[in-house]
Amino acid sequence: MTDKPNRDPIFEVPEGIEQLLEIMRRLRDPEGGCPWDIEQSFETIAPYSIEEAYEVEDAIKRGDMTDLQSELGDLLFQSVFQSQIAADKGLFDFQDVAKTIAAKMIDRHPHVFGDQSNQKSPEQQTIDWEVQKAAERERRGETRTLDGVALGLPALMRAQKLQNRAARVGFDWPDVSHVIDKVVEEASELIEARDSKTQADVYEEYGDLLFVMVNLGRHMGINSEEALRSANDKFTRRFNAVEDELKLQGKEPKESDLAEMDALWDKVKARDKKGML
Repeated sequence: MTDKPNRDPIFEVPEGIEQLLEIMRRLRDPEGGCPWDIEQSFETIAPYSIEEAYEVEDAIKRGDMTDLQSELGDLLFQSVFQSQIAADKGLFDFQDVAKTIAAKMIDRHPHVFGDQSNQKSPEQQTIDWEVQKAAERERRGETRTLDGVALGLPALMRAQKLQNRAARVGFDWPDVSHVIDKVVEEASELIEARDSKTQADVYEEYGDLLFVMVNLGRHMGINSEEALRSANDKFTRRFNAVEDELKLQGKEPKESDLAEMDALWDKVKARDKKGML
């Protein structure tokens, strides 16, 4: 009679967060863990954490709740992974992370967990939230207006946050017409750089134009990051439709030319505006 293989102790750990934490500890175990997981660091894992956050958003936009459950698990695993790296270095562990966020949420919601009234408007709660965060930044020694705006944010999102911070202390155009004038100025400087300056100058002026476009969106109540994502989605939808039109002709885009694809683009654009794509 052949003995059954011993059951791994991981299956005896209660399912849920306890088992997940033990899985992560085992994966990072220098003796019997996974070589890839063992060699990871805060820096190498950070891009995966960002990617998983976007995949959560993608599942929400698609309305796929099964996928959302899975993606939220992937995002949670990133927090567990980073916490285990910290624990291996003797810095903190997952329980410390959970305790810190719990304390922060209690502190930031005195209208729920304290003696303040919860009969506040969402607008007033947002103001109170910003006051709380400003106090936390000051306790961390972040005394400058722009301190604490995360370097790892997508560039458009970070530009908007930087501009919002500056606006709070009065560094802002009084109305949108001034911003539009600035857009025209920056566009002219970009053209000048293209015609008579170095590529480094073109690069800088292009960045300036993007930055002021974010400011224009902010003054118009538009989130630039979301607006560009929407434009990306629209381009993808319309270009896919152009490919479909070519396929009906037995062609691929590389077998077409700009004139033909541009004519098809106008055709699918008109259909898209009527909600027919």
